[in-house]
Amino acid sequence: MIRVIIERYIAEAMESTYDAQARQALRNAVEIPGFISGESLKDEYNSRHRVILSTWRSTADWYRWYDSTERREKINRIRPLLESDERITVLEYAVPTGNV
Repeated sequence: MIRVIIERYIAEAMESTYDAQARQALRNAVEIPGFISGESLKDEYNSRHRVILSTWRSTADWYRWYDSTERREKINRIRPLLESDERITVLEYAVPTGNV
């Protein structure tokens, strides 16, 4: 399994529009092959800073979705609502060392 962190900064006065789009995207995500779970979080001190945490079965599943036409269409709908490009970090689970 892998985790993907997507950071977005919402343009001023676009929060409610973004939230509606994000809710719909998370509802549809359960149908994506390899998607396990996801959540959308709002920075406590900056409500325009959003973080999406998602869990995927594999890196291949994530990149298949990332490169898909469907994702490009979805991101093109929210891009005008963003202050800057989203930042994506793909994380794999680290193998514990020592006696943990």
